[in-house]
Amino acid sequence: MKRESFRKGMKDGVPIALGYFAVSFTFGMMAVAGGLRIWQAVLISLTNLTSAGQFADWTLFCGGSMWEMAMTQLIINLRYCLMSFSLSQKFRREESGILKYIAAFGITDEIFGISAAQEGKVSVFYNYGAMCVAIPGWTLGTLAGGISGSLLPDFMLSALSVAIYGMFLAIIIPPSKKSRPVLGVVVASMAVSTVFAVTPVLKQVSSGFMIIITTLLVAGLAAYFCPLEEKGEAVHES
Repeated sequence: MKRESFRKGMKDGVPIALGYFAVSFTFGMMAVAGGLRIWQAVLISLTNLTSAGQFADWTLFCGGSMWEMAMTQLIINLRYCLMSFSLSQKFRREESGILKYIAAFGITDEIFGISAAQEGKVSVFYNYGAMCVAIPGWTLGTLAGGISGSLLPDFMLSALSVAIYGMFLAIIIPPSKKSRPVLGVVVASMAVSTVFAVTPVLKQVSSGFMIIITTLLVAGLAAYFCPLEEKGEAVHES
């Protein structure tokens, strides 16, 4: 069962790895062009695994303080706490806490998305499988970008930078077609995000806090108006 969950996680993680490779490729080019050595850029990606956090901190690295970098990381990545709380209820109860703590390192928006989309309880080995392809994808993309340097033209860099949005669409569209509540959550999230983007006062809210507020608001409304019935522990292995 564990092996099957692991294999399924690897299979579902392949599209994520491909998207990560494209996005981190750009980060690798930026980091090396800005003065970092290739191994330093690769180490950052291997130990952080956060696209928004790495790109934001790289901007501050060129002209900000350590305090600003720390606060930026806290705000941007605070949403992973919410994802961890959610997955802690999604994982199978009989699996040890240590295994779950290890899986917490690999929680990203995309890995959380595919894990939360699984029916019933999820084995922690499903996340391990996804991590085993997603983390190398992100790290190797940084390596390839760092080696390539500034060889690619600007229009190719622009194309690579939007690859992750296509990956997000691939995650949310299939379940939205099958479930009206999921579709409602997606539409509501887009609406709230748009309000933050066009309202002068709300524009000042950082992207990290905007994601947290949107998640709490939309998820809370969805839980109140569209509660899910408990399906039991043994509904689905992975």
